[in-house]
Amino acid sequence: MSDPQTIKRDDTRTALTMAAPALLGLFLFVALPFALAAILSFSNLRLGSPLPTEFIGIEQYRRIFSDPSFRRALLNNAIFAIVVVPLQTAIALGLAMLLNRPLRGMAAFRTLFFMPVVFPMALVSVIWILIYAPGSNGMMNSFMEFITFGLWEPRDFLRDPYLALPSIMLLSMWQGVGFQMVILLAGLQSIPSDLYEAAAIDGSNKWNQFIHVTLPQLRNTLIFVMLVTSILAFRLYDQIEIMTQGGPLDATTTVMYEAVTAAFEQQKMAKGAAMTVVFFLIVLAITILQRTLIKEERAIE
Repeated sequence: MSDPQTIKRDDTRTALTMAAPALLGLFLFVALPFALAAILSFSNLRLGSPLPTEFIGIEQYRRIFSDPSFRRALLNNAIFAIVVVPLQTAIALGLAMLLNRPLRGMAAFRTLFFMPVVFPMALVSVIWILIYAPGSNGMMNSFMEFITFGLWEPRDFLRDPYLALPSIMLLSMWQGVGFQMVILLAGLQSIPSDLYEAAAIDGSNKWNQFIHVTLPQLRNTLIFVMLVTSILAFRLYDQIEIMTQGGPLDATTTVMYEAVTAAFEQQKMAKGAAMTVVFFLIVLAITILQRTLIKEERAIE
C-alpha cells in the first residue's frame, strides 16, 4: 500500500511539472518586463542623451503626476471605464438574452454581432473616421440630422473637445460588445432550466426571474466580463493613435498613449517606464478587486 505522504508529493510534483510552461511564460512575459520597467522608472534614462544614466528614485513618478497631460490621461481612462464598462456590459447582456433563444437563424445573428470583434482595430478606426466625417455629408451628421428632423448642426466629432471622447466610446462599444456577448451567452446557457421552471411554478414573472435567477447565476461571469473590459479600457491606445492623436486639447489622451509617446517619440524611456508601472498597478488593483468579489461570493455560498 502506497504511503499517503508519497502520493501527495508525487501529485505536487506532477502539478508543478504541468504548470511549469505557464509559470515560465508568466515570468518571461509579465514578471520580467514589469521588473525591468520598474528598474528603469527609477532612473533618468533618455535615448540619445549625452548625459550618463543615474538613479533618481521616485523623481520620475513625481514628474508624471505633476504633468497635466498625464493627469488628464488618467481622468480620461477613468471616465472611459466608468461609462463604457457598465453600458457595454448591459448591452452585451441584453443581446445575449435576445440571442439565447432556440429560433431559426440565431447562429447567423450571433456571428453578425461577433464580427466586429475579429476586425483589426486599425481597420475599424479608419471606417469610423469616415463615419465621423465633418460636414453635412458625413454619415453620423446625416443620421443625427435625420433623427432630429433637421435641428442638428453638423459637427466635427473627432476635433470637438466635448465630442471626441464620447465618439471614441461609441466606436469601442460597437467593436467590443460582441466579445462580452459571447461570454455572457455561454453563461446563460449554463444556467439550469430547472431554476426557471421552479420560479415559474412559484408565480415569478420574467422580470423577477431575471433579478432572482439570471443575475445571481451570472454573477461571476459578469465580474469576469467587467474585469476584462476595465483592463481593455485602461489599455486604450489604437483608436487614439489613429483617430485623434490624443487631441483635441488632450481630450482623448490615455495612459498608454502618453507612455508610448514619452518612450518612442520623446525618447524618454524612464518616463514611459514609470507610466507603464502605474498602468500595471491599476490593472493589478482591478484584478485583486475581482478576485475578492469572487471569494466573497464563494464564502456566502
